[in-house]
Order: sequence, then structure tokens, then C-alpha cells
Amino acid sequence: MKWTDVTDIAIELDEAHPAVDPTRVNFVDLMNWVMALPDFDDEAGRCGERILEAIQQAWIDERG
Repeated sequence: MKWTDVTDIAIELDEAHPAVDPTRVNFVDLMNWVMALPDFDDEAGRCGERILEAIQQAWIDERG
């Protein structure tokens, strides 16, 4: 997965962190958790605030 695979990342985060409220995750933790996903293979430097916002929103929607 790459940073642009927002929906796939959200699904994996939801499975990896079921007890976490995605509305309360700070971007530093979110970025670290994404990079720790087993299927994730991209560079930290390619991530920005907009991508993290999109991932967080997709994760919230996934819970919906």
C-alpha cells in the first residue's frame, strides 16, 4: 500500500486498532501506525497533512 491507498489503509487501521476512536488520533500517531502496517510500503516523506486527514476521515467513515 502507498499513502494514496486511503481506503485500504483505513480498513487495515480499523482492524489493527479496534479500540481506538479515530476522531481522537493525532497525526503523529496516525502516521506511525500507517507506516507500521504490514502491507504498507511507502516513504514517510511522501505523507502530508492532507493525506493524513483523508486517512482519518476514511477511518471514521469505515466505523460508520
